[in-house]
Amino acid sequence: MTATLPQSQGPEGVWSLEVRWILPGGLADVVAGWFARFPAETTVLEDAYLLDPHLPGLSVKVRESRALEVKVYRGSPGLLELAGRARGRLESWQKWSFPHGPASLDSADPAGWRRVSKRRRTSQFSLTGGPAGARSRGPGEEPGCAVELTEVRAAGEAWWTLGFEATGPRHVLRGEVDAAAALVFALAPPGGLELGVGDSCGR
Repeated sequence: MTATLPQSQGPEGVWSLEVRWILPGGLADVVAGWFARFPAETTVLEDAYLLDPHLPGLSVKVRESRALEVKVYRGSPGLLELAGRARGRLESWQKWSFPHGPASLDSADPAGWRRVSKRRRTSQFSLTGGPAGARSRGPGEEPGCAVELTEVRAAGEAWWTLGFEATGPRHVLRGEVDAAAALVFALAPPGGLELGVGDSCGR
């Protein structure tokens, strides 16, 4: 039996360059307001992550019971640094998505898996055609960077994340992340919040 890859994906999958900060607790209203200066699409979703067995350099999840997503870590090209505002570890990933029927998951986490509920605000940025700016962009189209502010609940605990994910030809990804980050952090995060390397990790 051979899995069929989505047309926009191809055998090499999709390459992305990402940086993400994950912080404990609920999302503060002032942080949500800081992000709200950009147009964003809000989605509510539930994913299931494979935690056991532990697979170093590999992330496996079922997205909204509709797609099996596999990500392979391809190393870090360095840090994203915005003085006094954010410092995070950039991560290169290669990923594939496969159609998946409704997951047969009951109300409890199945063995080895962890349900994660999310409320995500996503803004799209792109350098295409001129200076980077917020714009509408669909998957598989021209290069760009998605910036996500997400409220997360897992195992009864609350977290929030801020993530940048650039997709497109590999040689343009760093430029897309840098440009989007320069716009987002042109205004300092509220309350003296500084996002550090210790809070930075991908999944």
